[in-house]
Amino acid sequence: MSHENIVHFVGAGPGDVELITVKGARLLGEADVVVYAGSLVDRELVLTYAPDARVYDSAGMDLEQTTKVLAEAVLAGELVVRLHTGDPSIYGAIQEQMEELDKLGISYEVVPGVTSAFAAAATLKQELTLPEVSQTVVITRLAGRTPVPEREQLGNIAQIGATLVIYLSISMIEKVVEELLSGAYQEDTPVAVVAKASWADEQVLTGTLADIAAKVRDAGIGKQALIVVGDVLRARSEGMKAKSLLYDKGFSHGCREGIVT
Repeated sequence: MSHENIVHFVGAGPGDVELITVKGARLLGEADVVVYAGSLVDRELVLTYAPDARVYDSAGMDLEQTTKVLAEAVLAGELVVRLHTGDPSIYGAIQEQMEELDKLGISYEVVPGVTSAFAAAATLKQELTLPEVSQTVVITRLAGRTPVPEREQLGNIAQIGATLVIYLSISMIEKVVEELLSGAYQEDTPVAVVAKASWADEQVLTGTLADIAAKVRDAGIGKQALIVVGDVLRARSEGMKAKSLLYDKGFSHGCREGIVT
């Protein structure tokens, strides 16, 4: 199957124009038509990698309109990229688009991208999984205009006590704090808020569940921000409880025999 006969759903990464995959950048460079999420993806990224393409901003388009543009371009034999922020699989709303393409018999592929959770961790220089602290990362959100299943209410998720990365909820930060405190977290549980991770104007706030809401309000952060919660964040200031065995000199794994002393 040639590239011209399919729609390429491409993750643009979190914002920094260099944090797109090599494959994503190549497809943009070859694209005749790009439909991108203009409210979230930096226009500069599109101009950098797809200077010659016909570009449509999906911010002002509905599903029917974007499907029409994608389908007509594919049927005309053009190379088509549907560009999404971050990684398309995380709150990307690609499933409904693929369903429409299925109805039309149009094929597609998905090219992953760096989601903002990992850009935020990079900004914080923070590992999200630490031995004897947390080996689980939960990506979730507070219920807003998009409902959340009852069993996945934030207060229920908070019972686990894992590292949480909360998307799309910064405007409801007080409610986030309230729900987390009803779970396994304490008022002194560390929190980091990263707004526009990897962008030139990114902002980082650190605090605890006791004071983070006030800090967010004072900073005027109301959108495009992630909330990272959990005891892994203590390691930056308090040191690690335990080291990973991966590089321990006595630990053997598939690629290396342990050094016996």
